[in-house]
Amino acid sequence: MTASVELLLVVGMAGLVFGSFLNVCIVRLPIDESIVTPRSRCTACKTTIPWYDNIPVLSWVVLRGRCRNCKEPVSLLYPLVEMTVGLLWVAAVWWYGPTLTALTAAIFGTLLVGIAVTDARTYLIPDEYTLGGLGVGIILAAFGGIPSVLRAAIGAAVGFGLLYAVAAGGERLFKKEAMGGGDIKMMAMVGGFLGWQGVPLTIFGGALLGTIVFLPIQGIRSLAAKRRGQTASELLVPFGVFLAVAAGLTFVFGERVLDWYMDYLAG
Repeated sequence: MTASVELLLVVGMAGLVFGSFLNVCIVRLPIDESIVTPRSRCTACKTTIPWYDNIPVLSWVVLRGRCRNCKEPVSLLYPLVEMTVGLLWVAAVWWYGPTLTALTAAIFGTLLVGIAVTDARTYLIPDEYTLGGLGVGIILAAFGGIPSVLRAAIGAAVGFGLLYAVAAGGERLFKKEAMGGGDIKMMAMVGGFLGWQGVPLTIFGGALLGTIVFLPIQGIRSLAAKRRGQTASELLVPFGVFLAVAAGLTFVFGERVLDWYMDYLAG
């Protein structure tokens, strides 16, 4: 199924707007601040940002990445998040056509971007992303009828239960918290969107990506500390970042991976 250029432009602009709102969530949710009021303001001088300075991406470019009032730099993260979500929405409609699947992919992807960026910045995954996202996932599943809702509910239960078991086992083994509650609730949301089959793929993919990225970093830090005659501090891992990437890949390629694996087992 294809989509017209005009539709892709409209969808891209909608994605930019959602990306702008996601920036508000990324900044405010971890500190329990309302995402509705007050209006967007400069983090440095606290001046309320007028609408013409709050146009996604464009305003940042026109102002050269600085506040109009105090001239303090505005983080590059803001336009990057907006562009990422805008491109994600376009890609969803281009890939799946103007369908419910495309809408589901766009919303799921937006939630994953919010989780990844927030976890990377604060090591927190707010419930608004996970529990709120689970509710949205079940509502979207309802358009597919009772079987789709059951698939989402079972997926959420498996996602929560499986990662809770991993966390409990890790805590017993290492005598300390092995995984945050946000990660566990995130997997309930992921299961709601992907179904139970996508849960183990996401957890395996997230663990693999986290190991590939953080194991070398920890090794380098340990060598550097050893040369100084010190012990390297434990490296905190924002596991939600890697789960988010793995969940997005599973949404797009999960069925193909599972089909390949079943064919492999069947010889």
